[in-house]
Amino acid sequence: MNTGLDFPVMGAPDAGNTAWVLAAAAMVLLMTPGLAFFYGGMVRAKSVLNMMMMSLSAIGVVWVLWVLFGYSMVFGDSSLGGWIGDPRQFAGLTALVGGTYTGGGGPTEIPLVGTVPALVFVAFQAGFAMVTVALVSGAVADRMRFLPWVVFAGIWATLVYFPVAHWVFALDGLTARTGGWIANELRAIDFAGGTAVEINAGAAGLALALVVGKRRGWPREAMRPHNLPAVMVGAGLLWFGWFGFNAGSSLAADGVAAVALVNTMGAGAVSMVAWLVVEKIRDGKATSFGAASGVVAGLVAITPSCTAVTPIGALGVGAAAGVACALAIGLKYRFGYDDSLDVVGVHLVGGVVGTLMIGLLASRSMPPGVDGLLYGGGLGQLGRQAVAVVVVLAYSFLVTAVIATVVKLTIGVRADPQHETDGIDEHEHAESAYEFASTHGGSGLFGKNTPPA
Repeated sequence: MNTGLDFPVMGAPDAGNTAWVLAAAAMVLLMTPGLAFFYGGMVRAKSVLNMMMMSLSAIGVVWVLWVLFGYSMVFGDSSLGGWIGDPRQFAGLTALVGGTYTGGGGPTEIPLVGTVPALVFVAFQAGFAMVTVALVSGAVADRMRFLPWVVFAGIWATLVYFPVAHWVFALDGLTARTGGWIANELRAIDFAGGTAVEINAGAAGLALALVVGKRRGWPREAMRPHNLPAVMVGAGLLWFGWFGFNAGSSLAADGVAAVALVNTMGAGAVSMVAWLVVEKIRDGKATSFGAASGVVAGLVAITPSCTAVTPIGALGVGAAAGVACALAIGLKYRFGYDDSLDVVGVHLVGGVVGTLMIGLLASRSMPPGVDGLLYGGGLGQLGRQAVAVVVVLAYSFLVTAVIATVVKLTIGVRADPQHETDGIDEHEHAESAYEFASTHGGSGLFGKNTPPA
């Protein structure tokens, strides 16, 4: 295998590792439809299709950009001091499809990332970009038109997600020849995207919600979830996909993946319990909606820290996230921003909690080999984590606000007042999620015009 400076490295892939990352890539892709169920169940019935379309459209928008230049912006050679990858290096992915094969079709010398085919890594990381873009949409549910959303999503992926992902995921000599500044210069730990995915999406959601404005009638009118079973199904699909998200980020079927998987399970479970305890104490009832939200909060928080903390530490991360996020969802009422589906309260707050707790609970016995403050490691790692949090949050919020304002001033973002009142599904997509048989003027259960069975 070539281990020099040429990139990508050429060689024969490891079959076991490739099989695992292929499976993980499919699991991560499933997270975006899972998010569509999760978000779709949380909105009112008259806008469920629009909400789900905003999630699903991220798959198409991001994949096109990813192939053309997005992957290269994230994993191309770093420029401007680690702030952006070269968008030309892997443009169109043509540099990643070459190689030689045996007569029987087995690969002998193909582009690799680690020990897996580079194209498998391309597909795996594309899922991260897709679900991050989709996450932002939850902040503007019930009121943003579909076409402006698609335009915003493409610009936001290009100007916000791709650069931030380069800072965090482009590791020198592994996923890129020269990578991003957070991972390689600052040396903050973020294994699977607490900053690049969660804080990034949460800060963007806040900025977009402020630019688009509040839903009509919020907070005076009750805007309850219309389908809680869909919310719980979505949470289950997200949990399943998150194992690929976190454990797949090891790019190998190895002990690092095992640690990530166990910690992902633990944090999600204990966060659900913690959220329900808060609900019971605060409201007197433990709800299914709270259980689903608690699971997601724990998964968000363990994403950056899943290989840095012990299984006991993961329980601490999950408990902290469950409590913090359950309390944080009320902030929008205090400060008056309409974050429809709590992207800020869950993803921004959960991402901050998980990223900072690495500086407290990281253990040298775990793969990164770093001790946090509570393990005698001092304040150094906590400081690095805090810098990553502040920079990503500020960059995402400010650039998103500019993008959203430009879209608003050019093509508009807000649904017509009457369309918003009647239901955005009908006016944006000419569809309704639920069609019921008419019973007007008939006799019996189905009406006189219904043919017999």
